[in-house]
Amino acid sequence: MIVYDRLWATMRDRGVSQYKLIRDYHVSSGQLDRLRKNENVSTYTLSQLCRILNCKLEDIAEYKDD
Repeated sequence: MIVYDRLWATMRDRGVSQYKLIRDYHVSSGQLDRLRKNENVSTYTLSQLCRILNCKLEDIAEYKDD
């Protein structure tokens, strides 16, 4: 299972709120909801988050065994 717990810590470290992602970077609230629930998101979304946050994929996502 892929979890996005690291995303929220990286956002906090970079000073980027969910509101800022929606308002300034046009990330949909639906995508953020899927990330909060550790549901499927596209690689495009993950790529955009890495670009926005200037980070690597491992800074926002992690694979965990069930």
